[in-house]
Amino acid sequence: MALSALQAQGEIKSPDSRVDQNPQRGRALLKQIRRMKDEGGKNTWRMKSFQKFSAVVTVAGLISLCAGTYAQERKLEPLTISYASVSGTRAPLWIAKDLRLFEKYGLDGNLVYIASGVVSVNALLGGSVQVIAASGSSAVGAAARGAPIAIIASLGPIAYKLIAHPSITSIQGLKGKVIGSSRAGAGSDYALLRLLPKLGLQPGKDVYLIPTGLSESDRRLVIMLQGKIDATIATEDNLLQLELRGQKVSVLADFLDAGVYTTGSDIATSRQFLKERRRDLKAFIMALTEAISIGRNNKEQAFRVYRKYMKIDDPRLLESMHKNYLLRTIPPKPFPREEALQNDIEDLSYTYPQLKGRRIEEFVDLSLVNELESEGFFTRLHGR
Repeated sequence: MALSALQAQGEIKSPDSRVDQNPQRGRALLKQIRRMKDEGGKNTWRMKSFQKFSAVVTVAGLISLCAGTYAQERKLEPLTISYASVSGTRAPLWIAKDLRLFEKYGLDGNLVYIASGVVSVNALLGGSVQVIAASGSSAVGAAARGAPIAIIASLGPIAYKLIAHPSITSIQGLKGKVIGSSRAGAGSDYALLRLLPKLGLQPGKDVYLIPTGLSESDRRLVIMLQGKIDATIATEDNLLQLELRGQKVSVLADFLDAGVYTTGSDIATSRQFLKERRRDLKAFIMALTEAISIGRNNKEQAFRVYRKYMKIDDPRLLESMHKNYLLRTIPPKPFPREEALQNDIEDLSYTYPQLKGRRIEEFVDLSLVNELESEGFFTRLHGR
């Protein structure tokens, strides 16, 4: 009898089926065996038929078992992912790696740290990495120069704060003061230029922006506390670290609350790789999204990766990281933030005139996240 026929009759079960799930059937088979033995040689053909039947069932069971375990035994597809900073937004990447979620979705995922968005883009174009997690402005800037790059997902914008010396306690107190930015043309510099008018302050008139050349916000905070500048941009992590050291500062504004979005950790790949390895990129986004869900709902797992990769041990800082990144900044569904990308395009147009009037649709490919959305993958993970 063909395997399909046996399956249709219920003769072949999944590898999880057990004989004792149907004891009456088991007893009937035993009686049939005894009857065949008692009837002797004149009915040996019955025993042979039964043996053949048993062999078919055994082989079919093995085939079913192999099919059921194929997902675990198939060849994993290699995928190298770079990230451009060691910060709270990288937690889903670390969780996916440590919990072997990449393997779960058929990938041999390898994480590498490349401390520059520009260098990350070059590595992507050179083929040494296939996916980058970096500021969206890096991908947009490269695309403006003709690089075939697309943003396919995101781990959220940067949660900047406007921080001032403790002697300055209000927005009005900033008038006539110096705000130290990173460098002219940096994403944080553009974000600051967007924020100040919302606070009623005109750069160059009410306040003065001075590029410090320091990309690390903690270093800018040091010179602020030394009195060399009056205010700067920093993150929630910086604030808590200062608090743990007993140093007071004034928090004058929250960029996200003010509606000022800056790309922080967008996921990009080459358009050629997207075309050739679409299935693998979809699997990567699935692993990443499951890691986000785990990080949101399992604080201890989030704490473990922050301890391991960021060398953070203080319970208050760990709580802050979980709250401000996994529960606030990182989206449950990894769709890029349109406002942040549009801001990047407009800001970069001062450096790349060819970006003037361009729209985000030219720099992103949302087909994979849209596909997962329509399939209900995000809803199954997050329950909504």
